[in-house]
Amino acid sequence: MKVFVWTAKNSKNRTVKGEMEANDLDYVRSSLQRRKLKPVKIKEKPKDILENVAFLQPKVTEIDVIIFCRQFSTMIDAGLPLLQCLDILHTQQENVTFKKVLKKIKESVETGETFADALKKFPKIFDDLFVNMVAAGEAGGILDIILRRLSAYMEKMAKLKKQVKGAMTYPAITLGIATIVVGVIMVFVIPVFKDMFEGMGAQLPTLTLMVIAMSNFVMKYIAFIIIGFVVFLSLIKRAYRTDKGRIMMDDMVLKLPVVGLLIKKVAVAKFTRTMGTMMSSGVAILEALDIVARTSGNKTVEFAITDVKGGIAEGRSMADPLLESGVFPSMVCSMISVGESTGALDIMLGKIADFYDDEVDQAVSNLTAMIEPFMLVFLGVVIGGLVIAMYLPIFSIAGAVG
Repeated sequence: MKVFVWTAKNSKNRTVKGEMEANDLDYVRSSLQRRKLKPVKIKEKPKDILENVAFLQPKVTEIDVIIFCRQFSTMIDAGLPLLQCLDILHTQQENVTFKKVLKKIKESVETGETFADALKKFPKIFDDLFVNMVAAGEAGGILDIILRRLSAYMEKMAKLKKQVKGAMTYPAITLGIATIVVGVIMVFVIPVFKDMFEGMGAQLPTLTLMVIAMSNFVMKYIAFIIIGFVVFLSLIKRAYRTDKGRIMMDDMVLKLPVVGLLIKKVAVAKFTRTMGTMMSSGVAILEALDIVARTSGNKTVEFAITDVKGGIAEGRSMADPLLESGVFPSMVCSMISVGESTGALDIMLGKIADFYDDEVDQAVSNLTAMIEPFMLVFLGVVIGGLVIAMYLPIFSIAGAVG
C-alpha cells in the first residue's frame, strides 16, 4: 500500500493535516469525506532514499516500548479492539523504525496470528519475557493489566541500568582524560624540557631522568603501544564471546571488592523483580526461570538460576539451590523460603526487589563517593609527579645561580 499526505478543512474551517495508507488517491479522498473533512491537497508521500540503510534508521529505545505499553494498556482497558489499538498506535508513532514494526505486527494479527506470536518476530525489540507475559495476558484475558505491569517493570529496569552506567561512566571518562593528558605531556611537553636541559648541561635528578626515559620509550614505541592496546581489547572482546572466557570474566567481576558487591545487588534486584512480575502474570515457574536465566547478563548468575530450575524439576524448593550458589545472600533465600511456604512467592519477590532497588541506590552513591577522591588523588600523583620531575632541575639550577 502507498502512503498519502493530505491537507483538509474540518467543519470549523480549520486546516488539518495527516497521513493515510491506501491503494489509491480516490480512497483517501472518500475516507476524508466520510470523516466530514473537505480535502484541500492530497499527494503521495515521497519515499525516503535512506529507508533501506539500516544503520541510518533510528533505533527503537526502551522508552519507545514503555510508552507503547502504557498507551496500549489504556486503550485495551477502555474497551477498544486489539486491531484498532494497533492501528492508532501505528499511526501516531513518530519513530520511523518502530512505526514499520507496528505496521507488520498489525498485519500479522489481521491474518489471524496471536498478538504474542506477532511480537515474537521482533526479538531485538520484544524479548522472551515480554512475549511470554503478553501470551499469558492473552490467555487469561488480562492483557491490559499485563501491559501495565510490563511498563512498570521496564521503567524500574531502565532506572537500574541507568544507575549502574552512571556509576561506571565517571571513572571511565576520568581515566580516559588522564591517559590523553599524560600522553600529550609525554610526547609533546617533556621533549621540550629535555632539549632545554641538554642545552644547559645540568646534572638531572633521578626522577627527571626516569620521566625522560619514559618519554623516549613512549615516543619510540607509540605505534606499537596503540596497536598492542587495540589488540588487547580485541582479545578480551573475543574471549568474552566464548563460553569459557565469559564464565571466567563474569566470575571475576562478581569477586571484585566494591564493584562486585554492586553487580551482585543488581543481579538480585533484577532476578526478583523479573520472577515476581512473571509469576504474578501467570507464567509457569520453570518457564519463568528459563527466561530469567537467559536474560541475567552474567554467566555465573545464569548457572545459579539454571541450578534452581533443575532443583525445582526434581521437587526441591527454590531457596536451597539459590543459597548453595553463593551468589544470592542468605537473607534473600530465607525470604524466598517464607514466600514459598506461605504461597505468596510473587509478593515476597516484589518486596525483595523493592528492598534491593534501595540497596543499589545506596551502593551507587557509596561507590561514587569513594571513586571521586580516589580519582583526584590518582590524577594529582600522576600529573603532579610529571610536573615536579620537570621543574626539579630548574629549581636546582636557580639555587646554584643564587
